[in-house]
Amino acid sequence: MSVTSTASSSEAVVLVVEDEPAIATAIAQRLASEGWTVEIAADGHAGIAAAHRLRPDLVVLDLMLPGIDGLEVCRLIQAERAVPVLMLTARDDETDVLVGLGVGADDYMTKPFSMRELVARSKALLRRTERALRAAEASAANQPGEPPIAIGDVLIDRAQRRVSRAGAQVHLTPTEFDLLVTLASSPRTVLTRERLLAEVWDWVDASGTRTVDSHIKALRRKLGADLIRTVHGVGYAFEPPAGTED
Repeated sequence: MSVTSTASSSEAVVLVVEDEPAIATAIAQRLASEGWTVEIAADGHAGIAAAHRLRPDLVVLDLMLPGIDGLEVCRLIQAERAVPVLMLTARDDETDVLVGLGVGADDYMTKPFSMRELVARSKALLRRTERALRAAEASAANQPGEPPIAIGDVLIDRAQRRVSRAGAQVHLTPTEFDLLVTLASSPRTVLTRERLLAEVWDWVDASGTRTVDSHIKALRRKLGADLIRTVHGVGYAFEPPAGTED
């Protein structure tokens, strides 16, 4: 099933993988009203096949699916081609969220959610993808890009969007990469959750502070718990590795 809007806007292709027909249709119609082409897949196997065929710009993926769950669908989709994934979950379970982020999801929302927020997060994911593509194109054309950030044994190549620690490559999702760059660009400076939401997610309100917390936990799991300091009630700060000179 596909829904296409004739509204003039960015021509994004969105795949919605959701087994509840009423929810899937409501999401598809709302996203189509933004001018995007939207296709629905009702189970995990259909979602994988649709992602292979459509090469979507964004996947909205339910965690609980019949047959093959959303985590495995996300892993298989990302193994074939990197694409931003917004995961939907009926359970506000931190373990599910962290596993989802670990297999390649960029963001998550807990049901029930507002369609306005779904659209806002989808737009933010698409904008970040567009920025990454422009940076990659500039790098391929040998145009000067943003210089890498090197702090201790952490190297962040902003032009190629690659991260390594102690020489070992670390795979980050696009959201995790942007969050790390924002923090590392101002080492030891405490950035509030609201500022991170504005700079990384392009959100204008503070409704997604738990999303920030979940992504921070994913970064710590991948890069080490010593790099990001929590300032309770305020936000987070990037701490240069031990032994790094100022």
